[in-house]
Amino acid sequence: MEHKIIPLPRDKWKDYPLPIGYTTEEYYDVSIEHTDGFTVRFSKKRFDTPVTHTPDEYDFPDRLYEDHWEGVSAWGIVSNGELLAAIETCPEEWSNRLRVTELWVHGSLRHQGIGRALMNIAKEQAEREHRRAIILETQSCNVNAIGFYLHEGFTLVGFDACCYANNDLERKEVRVELGIMYDRT
Repeated sequence: MEHKIIPLPRDKWKDYPLPIGYTTEEYYDVSIEHTDGFTVRFSKKRFDTPVTHTPDEYDFPDRLYEDHWEGVSAWGIVSNGELLAAIETCPEEWSNRLRVTELWVHGSLRHQGIGRALMNIAKEQAEREHRRAIILETQSCNVNAIGFYLHEGFTLVGFDACCYANNDLERKEVRVELGIMYDRT
């Protein structure tokens, strides 16, 4: 069965909750050493027992077209009125970057090239709009997502050690910023 990616109009899909969750056995341990400068190390390690994150553990689950994103667009796969996959992008005019704010594929559709097809929409948008970069965030414990993004050409561009809570380093859930930079000269 072929799945067609279509635009998801704001008036129909605003505030649609995305059931983003994952289970992982690994994480990137982030260590920061301060001497005359800073040394930051991301080392892949294993959890003692698998860790699962589900949408219901968060006070504010991910939703399409959230008010704090200006100028967002979304595309996805819909079957019988049910959303099965989605990508949402938001232009950052001040920095001439395109941010992928959401990327989700239902578990039954993973490993079929749908994530790549959705990411290609963002790449085409960045090219069309002459953006200097595409950026996104994920968590240091979402090793599968990081692997996918690296495969798609992203690289580490930064991190935030206290984005989600003041003990992100200890919880092994650090915000990781990944990006693709383009030479637009």
